[in-house]
Amino acid sequence: MASCKRFLMAFSVALLFSSIGLSSAARHLLDTTPPPAPALPTIPTLPTATLPLLPSMPALPKLAVPPMPSIPTTLPQPTLPTLPTGQPAMPKPMLPPLPSLPTIPAVSVPKVALPPLPSMPSIPTNIPSIPFLSPPPATISSP
Repeated sequence: MASCKRFLMAFSVALLFSSIGLSSAARHLLDTTPPPAPALPTIPTLPTATLPLLPSMPALPKLAVPPMPSIPTTLPQPTLPTLPTGQPAMPKPMLPPLPSLPTIPAVSVPKVALPPLPSMPSIPTNIPSIPFLSPPPATISSP
């Protein structure tokens, strides 16, 4: 454990000393003034080009177009085959007979007497009057 601590301490000291040289070099570069930039060369002026005139468009000869063929007003009707009028006889479907269900012997269940159900209490349909919700009697008498 102690050797690990010593290694970390030596590594951090080496890192510290390596960064001191870098920071002093950076400080030196910041303190010096850069040399002036070289002047750009001047661009010479180019002569303007004169283009030759375009030739005139030659006249094209007129071509004779053949006339369009005439369209018939009525189209020829195709002949359709006649439809059969009668329906062919369909064969009668024959299903196999259903199998008969086996008879189940009757099982006699003993009669059991159940206790009678309790009667339901009746719900009152009128609302009882509450005396403190009724209006107070009149105290002023009229002549």
